[in-house]
Amino acid sequence: MPDRPSPTPRDTRRPAAVRAEGLTWHHKSKLIVDDIHLNVPAGVVTGFLGANGAGKTTTLRLMLGLTAGGGRTTYFGRPLEEWRDPARIVGVVMGGVAGHPKHTLTAHLRMVAAGAGVPDNRVPEVIERVGLTGTADKRLETLSLGMAQRAGIAQALLGDPAVLFLDEPANGLDPHSIRWLRDTLRQLADEGKSVLVSSHLLAEMQQLADRVIVLARGRVVAETTIEELARLGSDVTLQSPRLSELAEPVKQLGGTFQLLDEGTAKIRGITRFQVGDLAAERGVPVHWLEEKAPSLEDYYLSVAEEEFRIS
Repeated sequence: MPDRPSPTPRDTRRPAAVRAEGLTWHHKSKLIVDDIHLNVPAGVVTGFLGANGAGKTTTLRLMLGLTAGGGRTTYFGRPLEEWRDPARIVGVVMGGVAGHPKHTLTAHLRMVAAGAGVPDNRVPEVIERVGLTGTADKRLETLSLGMAQRAGIAQALLGDPAVLFLDEPANGLDPHSIRWLRDTLRQLADEGKSVLVSSHLLAEMQQLADRVIVLARGRVVAETTIEELARLGSDVTLQSPRLSELAEPVKQLGGTFQLLDEGTAKIRGITRFQVGDLAAERGVPVHWLEEKAPSLEDYYLSVAEEEFRIS
């Protein structure tokens, strides 16, 4: 068997590159991670969503073998410890770059590369990849938060891994750095890498991820693709003095009609164009018509709140 899997084009329906089964972890008799099963396809950015304390970081540590617990994780069908060069299988970013503060970025990456069996000439390549060529000789203690996050990604990429795990990589970043992160992770996925990103920044994740897994109270409570999310249907807000005349026609088209207050209704299941046509056909005056597509935040809050209600 080859020591490194071949890249796979992005397709959320493909078999998992990484498969976690039955991950469980207790802390002082409290169940923190509760029988988690998840898949990370190759060539896809997977968002791992959850509030602070939901268990995202612990789950990642269990998947990497950094925390001992129940369950099993395989990478392309094999546990990580069975791969001869694990740095070529998975790269990890957890809180920027950790190293001696007096070391330069180049010296630090050379030390990490030596430990991973990666040649020195890979160091300038990853530094250039993350846009830190002008920072290569700076000490780690002088790096800004954004630079440190980039340096962490450079470190994770040293072995040119097929899988990349990032734990809250956008924390504290300015808009420019967030855009850079988004573009970089998208490029890596387009190259066929599996990218798993944990985050609680929902608006950003909607722009970045191909699919999302939602974690609440240590359990996976939902999973969807961004394409599926868009097909869930939009909310149409309608204002008219004659709303009652549209309630039944909306239902006949398969939509739902909810009166919010006098003169305002929310319609779901049909488009604003259909609503406008219904109003025009019946001569109903329309004072306001707005369609709002479902957001990842709406989806997350709905499934997370349901988990808290049933717990």
